[in-house]
Amino acid sequence: MITKIKIHGYRIYKDFELEPNQKLNLIVGANESGKSTLMEAIALALTGRVNGRRVSEELNPYWFNTTLVEEFVWKRNNGERVAFPEISIELFFEGRDDLQQLCGAINTEIPTKACPGISMSILPNPDYADDLDNWARNPSPILPIEYYMDDWRSFADSKITIRPKQLATAIIDSRTVRSTSGVDYHLREILGDHLKPSERADISLTYRQVKASMSDGALKTVNERIGKLHASLHDRPISLAMDQSTRTSWESSVTPHVNKVPFSMSGQGQQAAIKISLAMNKHSDQANFVMVEEPENHLTHTSLTTLLSRMESLAGEQQQLFVTTHSSFVLNRLGLGSLLLMGRGEAHTVLGLSKDTVSYFQKLPGYDTLRIVLADKIVLVEGSSDEIVFERIFRDIHGKKPMECGIDVLSMRGLSLKHCLELCAKLDKTVAALRDNDGIDPVELRTQVQVWLSNGRRELFIGKVEDGETLEPQLVHFNGEAVLRQILNVDARADLSKWMKREKTEGALRIAESQQQIIPPEYMLAAAKFIHG
Repeated sequence: MITKIKIHGYRIYKDFELEPNQKLNLIVGANESGKSTLMEAIALALTGRVNGRRVSEELNPYWFNTTLVEEFVWKRNNGERVAFPEISIELFFEGRDDLQQLCGAINTEIPTKACPGISMSILPNPDYADDLDNWARNPSPILPIEYYMDDWRSFADSKITIRPKQLATAIIDSRTVRSTSGVDYHLREILGDHLKPSERADISLTYRQVKASMSDGALKTVNERIGKLHASLHDRPISLAMDQSTRTSWESSVTPHVNKVPFSMSGQGQQAAIKISLAMNKHSDQANFVMVEEPENHLTHTSLTTLLSRMESLAGEQQQLFVTTHSSFVLNRLGLGSLLLMGRGEAHTVLGLSKDTVSYFQKLPGYDTLRIVLADKIVLVEGSSDEIVFERIFRDIHGKKPMECGIDVLSMRGLSLKHCLELCAKLDKTVAALRDNDGIDPVELRTQVQVWLSNGRRELFIGKVEDGETLEPQLVHFNGEAVLRQILNVDARADLSKWMKREKTEGALRIAESQQQIIPPEYMLAAAKFIHG
């Protein structure tokens, strides 16, 4: 298992360090937060490849962190002879016996740590030192990668050319399943891991025999005819034969079928599900790393549920999973305790989240937990009517909607305030939580969640009991019945309290759309000022 990841100078990551979870890592974050870059960096160090091609074939000047490159260019232009930008990706592994060949102390830990590990570096090629110096006399932000090289090594300082078998890695990107050539590089590797050496040898031998038989069959008549042509320089006969070189091996010609339909013609959701299942079905005695990008893509809710159940059942003791997602369903179902929140070139884990809270959200996978995870500031309210009225009050006070100020107003829809606040506390979010008093002393209600509150950071706002038990009587108390009847367009003969209780959402919508000024309940006013103070 990977115990630590260190990345320097690679794309968004100037200096990045992460200790991933032992088994499952659910990577979430806003757009451009570095989720895919992290997955790419891990795969780069594990396999020495990008998109199925060797690093040297894919090397790109835009891999280098722009801040480091700009600093280098500025200093060189100002006469400072600083070193060229480099990329370094290090993976530290647990001290297993089968990984001891990778063990050493050639790493950037301070103090140096002797352990199994692997590093991928992109650095200037010393053979081109003079060319690099000439270029650096008038440098630009586009580095001359023609003068760079990749260096893939173990922590024992041994150069690596082929991925060690102990680091078997499966990469499934369900966003863009590559299927134009039948079987892509990653799927060939996955399928290859499921075949015994004897089976591979038998298939290869039979395939060569089939190709050879074509020379004595379908090509025989053709060869007899063209052999009589005087086309060669010394009148030697020309003939056609099947290519027997390794580049035409059976792996590139055999393609899997799904229900008698070629894999490449299956739906993208089906392709992604098959890849994930095959990858996770490897022998449990292998040190496997399974990397899945957005498994929810191309799948219906039912299919996604089936796939997640399959992933849970197939996960082996020796498999470490890295999964990126934009789906609250995936996040809740697989477990909030495995969350890695990406942002600003950093990753944050949810440490100490109680099993009770993780289990709670797993039982409610449809709840939009991802909004809590990704929001900078959050207002938690009890229901949709509270959400609508609060947004109206916030707009009256600040002149903008909460979302325009980077504040997400989220209805708990009957969820436990305790569990929501615990998650917010573990993520260190700024939160204003609002709730009805239901006829209970607010001091008593606050005591129940006090452990998750923090002065100036996470506050709970509750109306006074004497002003009304829920939002509706609170509105009546502060505005008067006559004003509310006018805003809500409720006839004087109707019982206003009963109407507001029965038509909660409709009443809230009328308040939101009304041009008439309303006086906010004290607790809502305080919450609106706190969250955007």
